[in-house]
Amino acid sequence: QVQLVESGGGLVQAGGSLRLSCAASGRTFSSYAMGWFRQAPGKERGFVAAISWNYSTYTANSVKGRFTISRDNAKNTVYLQMNSLKPEDTAVYYCAAYRSPRALSYYYTQEVEYSYWGQGTQVTVSS
Repeated sequence: QVQLVESGGGLVQAGGSLRLSCAASGRTFSSYAMGWFRQAPGKERGFVAAISWNYSTYTANSVKGRFTISRDNAKNTVYLQMNSLKPEDTAVYYCAAYRSPRALSYYYTQEVEYSYWGQGTQVTVSS
């Protein structure tokens, strides 16, 4: 069973930065793509960023140039560096592990592609 534990959320002023971490356990972390999603109040959960097993990265247009996803396979951890935060970035952020090893399909922005999810961490950006 894969376990994902997010940390690093909190309250920050607009223009500030946060770094989210997601520690994974339960399978060979380095073989799997990882993703970050977020859910704002009253909205559906949506894709933020993904990183493949071979370090290719993908980010949503809404956060491109501000958010960076990275991974440290030695620590079984994936990160989301968030800079220039805006009030509209306020959401619960979820870490997710891809369903298959050494793969990342065209549909990587869709939740159904990910088999395991963390409990989420709240990010609140004040104006």
